[in-house]
Amino acid sequence: MIFGKKKRKEKSPREEKKQSPPGKNKNLASRIASLFKKDGETEAFYEDLEDLLIESDMGGTVTMEISSDLRSRVKKNKISDQEGIIRELRTLVAESVKEDFFEPEEGKLNLFLILGVNGVGKTTSIAKMARHYKNRGVKDIVLAAADTFRAGAIDQLKIQGERTGCRVVAQQPGSDPGAVIFDTISSAKSRGEKLILADTAGRMHNKKNLVLELEKIDKVIKNNLGDGVYKKILVIDATTGQNGMQQAEIFHEAVGVDGIVMTKYDSTARGGLLVSICRRLGIPFLFLGRGEGLDDLTPFDKEVYLSELISLEGE
Repeated sequence: MIFGKKKRKEKSPREEKKQSPPGKNKNLASRIASLFKKDGETEAFYEDLEDLLIESDMGGTVTMEISSDLRSRVKKNKISDQEGIIRELRTLVAESVKEDFFEPEEGKLNLFLILGVNGVGKTTSIAKMARHYKNRGVKDIVLAAADTFRAGAIDQLKIQGERTGCRVVAQQPGSDPGAVIFDTISSAKSRGEKLILADTAGRMHNKKNLVLELEKIDKVIKNNLGDGVYKKILVIDATTGQNGMQQAEIFHEAVGVDGIVMTKYDSTARGGLLVSICRRLGIPFLFLGRGEGLDDLTPFDKEVYLSELISLEGE
């Protein structure tokens, strides 16, 4: 039983984390379970739990909300055993996490606008998504090189187009991204193509210009896509911590994000960012990137994610 009356003498979870051998106690549940082995006051347990949630990138605000809710439920339901408390924590997290899957609609032109700051893996994620949808029977996919600002972005997308067998619409570096999108929509309609995956610039160092550019692209799409399906997908690097939260807020405010792809996800170490984004912005997750290969993009599965982040006995 974790709730004794002795004064807590143990080191904080952050101190213990520094001393833990590499690869040990990565799963959040195993680290939480270690708290049950300590003798300490109830308040000390929750303080340590909050440390662990923050270290998992859930962020301060979400951590305190979950901790407060957990206290209330544990007290209300008179839960005292280790498995019961972990199960209640998992239930709280599950209530926050949102999943979705964007299946291109038959008989319509679908356009998925891929957003994200430079370096998060937008271009490779586009290639992985193209491979994924091709494997699901969507053959007519075109890539739009609307990141005309970053040096090499157009060439990189052309390489990915060759790897995946997708046509690429591009103009010269520095050209108007909106014009690239317009040309892509027009040519896709004439060719009867089913899905456009459009790359975009991610100049986070100049937020104002980034927002203005995205708003212009958004307007071009809405004015020209007709009765097509339009989705805005944000790519976030799992290793960026709460910077990922800030990115989600900026892009969501600019054009309204419909779904998220998380890259460089290792399943256990820092998965709390996903919870934070879902809880604060209500945006569902679509895919997790777990490697560098074209097939290393898996549809987000809420139950798998929960079992990896907060495993229960027998899983």
